[in-house]
Amino acid sequence: MKAYDTKDIRNVVLMGHGGSGKSTIVEALAYCTGITTRMGKVADGNSISDYDKEEQKRQFSISTSLIPVDYNGTKINLLDAPGYFDFVGEVEEALSVADAAIIVVNAKAGIQPGTRKAWDFCEDYNLPRFIFITGMDDAEADFQGLLENLSAEFGTKISPLQVPIRENGKLTGYVNVVKVGGRKWLEGSKKVECEIPADCNGALEVARNEIMEAVAETSEELMEKFFNGEEFTSEEISAALRSSVATADLVPVLIGSGINAQGMDFLMQVIVKYAPAPQVEETNDTSLVIWKTLVDPFIGKYSMFKVMSGTMKSDMTLMNVNKETEEKCGKLFVLRGKEAIETPELKAGDIGALSKLSVTSTGDTLAPKGSEIKYDGPQVETPYTYLAYKAVNKGEDDKVAAGISKLLEEDKTLRVVNDSENRQSLLYGIGEQQLEIVKSKLENRYKVKIELSKPKFAYRETIRKKVEVRGRHKKQSGGHGQFGDVLMEYEPSGDLTTPYVFEEKIFGGSVPKNFFPAVEKGIQECVLKGPVAGYPVVGVKATLTDGSYHPVDSNEMSFKMASTLAFKDGFMKASPVILEPIATLKVTVPDSFTGDVMGDLNKRRGRVLGMNAVKAGKTCVEAEIPMSELFGYGTDLRSMTGGIGSFAYEFARYEQAPQDVMDAVIASADKDEE
Repeated sequence: MKAYDTKDIRNVVLMGHGGSGKSTIVEALAYCTGITTRMGKVADGNSISDYDKEEQKRQFSISTSLIPVDYNGTKINLLDAPGYFDFVGEVEEALSVADAAIIVVNAKAGIQPGTRKAWDFCEDYNLPRFIFITGMDDAEADFQGLLENLSAEFGTKISPLQVPIRENGKLTGYVNVVKVGGRKWLEGSKKVECEIPADCNGALEVARNEIMEAVAETSEELMEKFFNGEEFTSEEISAALRSSVATADLVPVLIGSGINAQGMDFLMQVIVKYAPAPQVEETNDTSLVIWKTLVDPFIGKYSMFKVMSGTMKSDMTLMNVNKETEEKCGKLFVLRGKEAIETPELKAGDIGALSKLSVTSTGDTLAPKGSEIKYDGPQVETPYTYLAYKAVNKGEDDKVAAGISKLLEEDKTLRVVNDSENRQSLLYGIGEQQLEIVKSKLENRYKVKIELSKPKFAYRETIRKKVEVRGRHKKQSGGHGQFGDVLMEYEPSGDLTTPYVFEEKIFGGSVPKNFFPAVEKGIQECVLKGPVAGYPVVGVKATLTDGSYHPVDSNEMSFKMASTLAFKDGFMKASPVILEPIATLKVTVPDSFTGDVMGDLNKRRGRVLGMNAVKAGKTCVEAEIPMSELFGYGTDLRSMTGGIGSFAYEFARYEQAPQDVMDAVIASADKDEE
């Protein structure tokens, strides 16, 4: 593949709700530019974008794929991002290198949660965007109604560049709003000029006025021309639209049918004409940022990058700025789906891939040695959903760890935590569907099975009253015996962040000082696993007040055993309770869902602390909630809010659990011991 100049490159991410037709549009664009000779279908598992076995099996995109196409000498790097919210990290990676976005809306389904999420991302990234309404070939497609809904949802910046032409209820072409000309489709995106049907004139006039007003608002000179009733030149219109799109003051709306490859030619024309070329550093030094990593057992590892300055050539040696290590870059590739196309060089703004880099990972910057350049990598969402996992087959822990390690390289929203306290390994992700796909990938790619289950939660045990108990250890088995005797006081320490506090108030040498450490050692071991349900103990003050010893039979082991006996007895007499971890939770939802969210939090034993407006039409509900009640919350919140709600939490403190919760925790512990 040839090297394209920066001005001839467009990096465009396709976003939208899952199933809206993004991958089908990419397939149509590939077909119309001659990359493929026939259109594949997502349902048939042969599309150019969804090439992974998991994607083919499930018939939706899981990871972002790159499909570069050439349109009249301009390279359009199409970043086909997943629409389902579990894979939002893939979207964020694509957004980090995109210079414009196409939000795909299905004509029949209309505005969906994924449409709003895509729009919010564009707002957050200040990204120029276009809306492409696909499925306009559907007889029930209501273009005007959908256009009104888009304007109501996203504002007056929504401006159609096309009006559909229908004949006998069938989509046959469109009216070019800027050029005021009819176009009839022949085969695919091929078209001929045609008369504008009378029934299009009303919609055309409204759309045309909107476009001309947008053009007029770009300068005082054009505004004066507009008020004087003068016509704008095509150059003035193009320049004004390019400027307005770049600042997101105008969002062009386009139409077509992905499955019939209708509207693809006009879509590419608009991308080339109005989408901005990449913004790059003005320097000859070559620098790049790694925005995504692919690890496949068959095709190997590829580090996908965007050239930020200079020209990237094969076999260059660059410094990994993040890790301060030189990287021999080797061959240079352009990925097209699963196909790796070797290329000698790529210029600033372009996207490519390197294979088998030794230390480089997603987010790293590669630049010349001595360079102080360092780019921000993709910023992905923090994972809050987690499940416990373990190998199904004994002896395969190492194989599981190796497989998961490779998946962690690919997906930065996955995280593994070793919970030694509860003897469990935890797999974190954005949602449970994502974690199930990890399980499936491990089995299919790396031939190892894991079992996912509900995790154990980090409960604690403590006491609520003061008691005094004696612990005596006496054993005689011929020769020297064992003897240790302690009188202990146990009471709440008032500090739930510390397992225990140990003091001694011995008078008269009833217990020699050299045995004090042994007494504390007994306590130290006991607090690791409490007597009630086997959870760590916190908030206990233990005071050694008296005891006795034998000059021959007493030793450190004897006093440690006596201390252990006293602790177990005293703890159970001191009104023991189970403490549960409490989290501070923040839930961000559209205003209309705040009532549902608060009602649900109450059912989960949550305490709502307040609400704050965070952006137009959205509220953040703050609450405190037991960690155990957050299990499955991501899935439930998504269902409750149509996928729009998001949440974050962090541990706050421990609180005494209600009696029914304590009973359930103790019963579960008893069952585990059986």
